[in-house]
Amino acid sequence: MKKSEVPQDKSALEHFTREVCYVKNEEGQYDTALSTGWETKKVALDQAWEEIDRRINDAKEQVLKGEASPILYFMELKLMDLSVLAGYTKFWKWQIKKHMKPAAFAKLSEAQLKRYANAFDISVAELTNTTFK
Repeated sequence: MKKSEVPQDKSALEHFTREVCYVKNEEGQYDTALSTGWETKKVALDQAWEEIDRRINDAKEQVLKGEASPILYFMELKLMDLSVLAGYTKFWKWQIKKHMKPAAFAKLSEAQLKRYANAFDISVAELTNTTFK
């Protein structure tokens, strides 16, 4: 691709980042150019964010229905999985799965809640408040 052909399509990330592309300059030598993105990548990113939003909303609904604890919601909101959350909290993955159940969550100590709150960068009050205002 020539430097003048580098795509500059609008995307959700255009004001935050640019992508380096390797292109040929006027002399035919390889050079770099910055791109704000291209349509195909924009569509893929938009679909990924839609899926993330769907997962967050599903988790929220599960918490509001009493089917899951707020840990599930905040894990989805903060784009974490069990391994990442286990790394931050020092809980085993099986413990986190157990804590995702409302009955087990209700029995967590203040210290355990604080570990989760720190991992999610929120207060214990925000973690235990399931109204999601």
